[in-house]
Amino acid sequence: MSRTERIAIGSIVIGLVVLGLKTLAWRLTGSVALMSDALESIVNVATALAALIAIRIAARPADREHPWGHHKAEFFSAVLEGVMIIVAALLILREAWHGFQNPRMLDAPLGGLAINMAASALNGIWCWVLITRGRLLKSPALLADGHHLLSDVVTSVGVVIGVALAIVTGWAVLDPALAALVALNILWSGWKVMTASLSGLMDEAVDAPTLQEIRSIISDHATGAIEAHDIRTRHAGPKTFIDFHLVVDGTISVNAAHEICDRIEAALKRRLPEAMISIHVEPEHKAKHSGVVVI
Repeated sequence: MSRTERIAIGSIVIGLVVLGLKTLAWRLTGSVALMSDALESIVNVATALAALIAIRIAARPADREHPWGHHKAEFFSAVLEGVMIIVAALLILREAWHGFQNPRMLDAPLGGLAINMAASALNGIWCWVLITRGRLLKSPALLADGHHLLSDVVTSVGVVIGVALAIVTGWAVLDPALAALVALNILWSGWKVMTASLSGLMDEAVDAPTLQEIRSIISDHATGAIEAHDIRTRHAGPKTFIDFHLVVDGTISVNAAHEICDRIEAALKRRLPEAMISIHVEPEHKAKHSGVVVI
């Protein structure tokens, strides 16, 4: 089992524990705001399951039907997570509306708030694990889960503060008002998760600093070639796809041209170990005098 899968399984376990704690807090108090927090935790568990499935699919080797691999499965998981976040937000808005119509004071508020705070602390620790490991492992599914969990932590803190204010002031309407604010924040979080994932599904190129590094590596290790042009990149989960045309002297042997390609590939893989590289060798009359000029 890979490290990414183990972390995804950990997300499911943490999500179930947090869901249990937040549900208990809601049952103790009857708070619409705490109920909204518990609803979001249901989404956390569901999306953690989706992330685990996507990670396992993405880890499958290339086959006849998928010669480029299954790496984009993680992007589909992140889009699904965004959709589920938005659905949860709409459910919370509905409950908040009912709360506005029939506001009431809370039961056993201090015990419920303490339990909710403990659940939020656990979420905060796991959120840090997901974001740091997701970046390290270049996993869109883990990163999406981590950023979603971060929004959950922020809203949970806001809910606790707001419910405490409702108790102190006696303004029961603050409870559904907070639930509505939580829902709006969740909607924004879901939108960000979806747009970030769609860029991967649309074969977005690597960021500008990484592209500049790629160009520099080609230039530094293409001794014997004339130029490299039509450099294209895209990313899919941990994989970075790079392809370009390498112009060489038309009189050199196939072996010599191949050695140049091997040297460039080795250098690129030292910087991007998961890179998939395709180089199209061309004779000098195909030169465009653009891109990366070697000599």
